[in-house]
Amino acid sequence: MRRFIEAAAIVAAILTVQLFCVAPTLASPAGSAPDATTPFVVCSNQRYALCAEASCFVYNSVAYCKCDLKHGDSISLQLSYSSPAGNKNVCDVIRQGKNNGYRVSTFSLPENVNKGGSAAVYTCPGSDNAGSGVSAPVAYGQCDGAICSNSSRGKRFPGFEQKLKPNEDICSCPVSTDATAGSSDSAGYQIFGPYHPEAAAGSRCDASACAACSVPNPTANGATIPVGAPSGTGEFLALNLDGPPPPDLNQCLCTCTTGASGSVSCTVGADTTSP
Repeated sequence: MRRFIEAAAIVAAILTVQLFCVAPTLASPAGSAPDATTPFVVCSNQRYALCAEASCFVYNSVAYCKCDLKHGDSISLQLSYSSPAGNKNVCDVIRQGKNNGYRVSTFSLPENVNKGGSAAVYTCPGSDNAGSGVSAPVAYGQCDGAICSNSSRGKRFPGFEQKLKPNEDICSCPVSTDATAGSSDSAGYQIFGPYHPEAAAGSRCDASACAACSVPNPTANGATIPVGAPSGTGEFLALNLDGPPPPDLNQCLCTCTTGASGSVSCTVGADTTSP
């Protein structure tokens, strides 16, 4: 619980930087105007793209991420805008996409990251949790509110060896780096990756996930980067979407070092999943 409270404080600080004020999450009824008192909105019983665990192909400074198609409740920043019909938000954009060939990326907690599942939240460290190592370089796709083309389903797309499945879309996401305001903090940022719950203690975290914290030339054409968010964001949003108690997740902390050439590489530091 203490770790979650600290994470929530971090997320609140990040949103303050982004000129938002944290308040209780409210669902958005169909046709209603956005609630200006909260930065978040729950889009209820809608089709959406879930990019939390996605891998992304970088091209021309955009991350094209292979995301899963879902139906149900999800949460996002309001992402409000004005239209001739009045103020709208991300839930309205989702509704318009239903019959117009696109989806929108919002968030719900992937079930497989719950304790005992086959995935984990990996922390790419910041200054407060780097230990004797260094902070991870920041490079990830930021997919909240990304537009996803339905035309990519079942097709091939550069950067991915296999055709997309019928329940997958390509979503166009901005790339967050160290230069992006609010992309990281003293606790670093987090990504999702594989986890091996049946393995021996100390061997359950996967080095390939931590390697994604230090992709060489992550903004170059052809680079592969993960989707990510500032540390604590996933837990914070899951609590706002699903209600208490806070989720009990598989958690791994990566550790990063600087090589002789000055490049940073990251590997598994510790399994921080609660006993």
